Amino acid sequence: MKKCIILGNGEAPSKKVFEILKSSGYSTLFCADGGANTALRLGLIPEFIIGDFDSIKPDALSSFKLKSRLIKLTRQNDTDIEKCIKHAYRRKYDRVILVGATGDRLDHSFCNLGVALKYFDKIRIEILHKESILRVMTGESILQTLPGETISIYGFDEKTKIVTKGLKYNLKGQSLPFGKRESTSNIALGAAVKLKIMHGKMFVIRNFKLLVDNDLFSF
Repeated sequence: MKKCIILGNGEAPSKKVFEILKSSGYSTLFCADGGANTALRLGLIPEFIIGDFDSIKPDALSSFKLKSRLIKLTRQNDTDIEKCIKHAYRRKYDRVILVGATGDRLDHSFCNLGVALKYFDKIRIEILHKESILRVMTGESILQTLPGETISIYGFDEKTKIVTKGLKYNLKGQSLPFGKRESTSNIALGAAVKLKIMHGKMFVIRNFKLLVDNDLFSF
């Protein structure tokens, strides 16, 4: 499996998180425009910097111009994060973790959540924000879990149904339409949770630190 990190211009994790991701096979770093500023601050060297370059600072541009591949794309029909995702897909990456994709602008955060759904059929995208990691899921899955672990599930429409086994509050074919119903802070009862998501996609959110500390990051 070919993995990469895409670093946006939002609130980024610590350098330690990048080291954890690298040890898990995420060896390639893409920076979406101003994400390069964070890379410079953390002492990271991106393989690619992609965007319209309206956010990257001159010192970052100068530092990386001989170390990274700079791809300037001025089109406005997609975001800098999307430009990176498209480039990663063309280079045959099949798993992406977005970091710095959330922050003080709710519109940017909301847009990037949508991007994870938008490109689901092409590339597997997860979003990491502080201690939470979000994954788009569909079909049948078994999550390796810890008893007492918090798991939250969010749907989007009436047609998508979910059946769960192993949660304190199991779902038995219900839908979780956005703005009407959700499964926030559900609790794993044992070492595994089974999910069956039918006729659509849902967000599943877990605790990143807990997964890493217990060797469950394969989620």
